[in-house]
This record gives sequence, C-alpha cells and structure tokens, in this order.
Amino acid sequence: MKVLAFSDLHGSSKHAAALVAASADADLVIGAGDFCNMRQGLDEAMTLLSGISVPFVTVPGNAENFDELRAAAPAHVEVLHGTGTTVNNLRLFGLGYGVPTTPFGAWSCDLTEDQAEAQLKVCESTDILILHSPPKGVADLTSTGQSVGSLAIHSAIERIQPGLAICGHIHDSWGTHGQIGDTNVHNLGPFINWFEVDK
Repeated sequence: MKVLAFSDLHGSSKHAAALVAASADADLVIGAGDFCNMRQGLDEAMTLLSGISVPFVTVPGNAENFDELRAAAPAHVEVLHGTGTTVNNLRLFGLGYGVPTTPFGAWSCDLTEDQAEAQLKVCESTDILILHSPPKGVADLTSTGQSVGSLAIHSAIERIQPGLAICGHIHDSWGTHGQIGDTNVHNLGPFINWFEVDK
C-alpha cells in the first residue's frame, strides 16, 4: 500500500496544494495533526485538503482538539485519538495532542504523560502508529538540542512495535527519523512523505 503522510500543515495553502496533487497516487493519506494555528482557521485548512478523495486518516494536533477536527473534517475523513481503525487490512492507531504538556498556554491541546499512557494502553497491536508528538529521544530535538518528546509514547512504541510510527509537532525535527526496536519513527512536517507498507 502506498501511503502519503504529513504533519503540521498550519493552514499553508502551498503545502496543501502539493499534498492534494500527490494524493492522486496514494492508497491512503495520513495527517498527523496541527492543521491550523492556535485553534483558528481549521475549517479553512480542511477546505484546502478537500481535494483528497482517497481514504484519509488524521489525528488532532495541539492546535485543534478532537471535537473541532471531527466537526471540520469532510465525512470521508476519519479522526483518531486514543482509537484505531483499519483501511484495506492495514491497522492504524492514533493519538493526537501535545505530549507532554506544552508551555504554549490555554489554547494548546495537550496530554500529560499519564493521560497519554492511559490512552495508548488500549492499543495492543497496529501496523502504523499515528502520533502528533514524537517519542522521547527520537526525532524530538528543538533548535537548542533539547529532547522534548514523550516517554509514554516511547514506551508504547517499544511495547507495540508497529512497523511505522509517524509524528510531527517539533518543527525543528521535521524530516528526521530513527528507530525504536524494529519500529521506524519519522517526524514528517508539511511535506510529501511516501511510505510503502506491505498489506
């Protein structure tokens, strides 16, 4: 299966147009959160992506919450948050929001490590783990070299060992990747990222 994945669109019409065009060659599109900015412009962001007609699975970032994203997303878009789904026999599980809690203030949709751990516990097995936040120690460095990823997410990846874990959130680590056991972890950014997944 040919999977197109991205994160952190933040309302960019330029990146949205490129993603919509590329989606014509995809079997599945995954959006790993932060479609808008500071809880503003979500409807407009989803309209920019409305040309995606293949199966489209998302998680909320810290810039929008689960209910807001479900309300703004077209009917064929599936929104995951502590939940899973299956697309053409490919198992997907998603967890959105900023983990751990961010310093950004009241607008940011965040989870504590304990809250994230509780939501991830229900996932026993999946092919792709869709996250907004990266795991601690992998694809999670800020421009100052600080590791700000999630311990709960790292532990879940170690336990579940999906073939692929995708995330965003930390802009300075867009385009970086690493391994946790047998799992490939990729911090995506608002770019065209292709993955071939056997199913």
